[in-house]
Amino acid sequence: MIEGRDVSVGRGSVPVLEGLNFTLSAGEALVLRGPNGIGKTTLLRTLAGLQAPSAGEILCDRDALAYAGHADGLKLTLTVAENLTFWAKVFGGGTIETALEAFNLGGLRDRAAGGLSAGQKRRLSLARLTVTGREIWILDEPTVSLDAASVQLFAQAIRAHLAAGGAAIMATHIDLGVEGRLLDLAPFKAKLPEIDADDGGFL
Repeated sequence: MIEGRDVSVGRGSVPVLEGLNFTLSAGEALVLRGPNGIGKTTLLRTLAGLQAPSAGEILCDRDALAYAGHADGLKLTLTVAENLTFWAKVFGGGTIETALEAFNLGGLRDRAAGGLSAGQKRRLSLARLTVTGREIWILDEPTVSLDAASVQLFAQAIRAHLAAGGAAIMATHIDLGVEGRLLDLAPFKAKLPEIDADDGGFL
């Protein structure tokens, strides 16, 4: 479903990761691991098409991707149901009832998103994934602000997505109980270019 060939990524002109190769097939999950600052977010943004790789290539159908980053991406003046309906229409995806049930949002369907707690907003943000109809979910720390019960709801949604033939790439420090391959990014940390000693006085 998605393949990376000798992929390198950077923040601006600063190289971050280099020489990544991976493949992900239907029904598989790939979990990125590594210390803070290693480049997990940069890599996920690159995979989602928000920035270009500095080298290599990423092979996939861009219309198959759905990205959930650190921002919740909600319209705060719209209700929970209206937010999900908006995204369902944008993507031409599934019914919002399934999303409401999957993330226990039925009792909040008529509440404005701006009046939700941080955890409820996160659940709504993740529920958007289920109405996109996209096969590949790219997730950056998806469990932030979620309590233990909500983490389990998310894990169930991931398992259902994989069972239906979807795929997921995510950065998370939490064991979700979802079968998947781990990709440690530490060995792919880019080597910074050496600075000429004669230039040191100008830095």
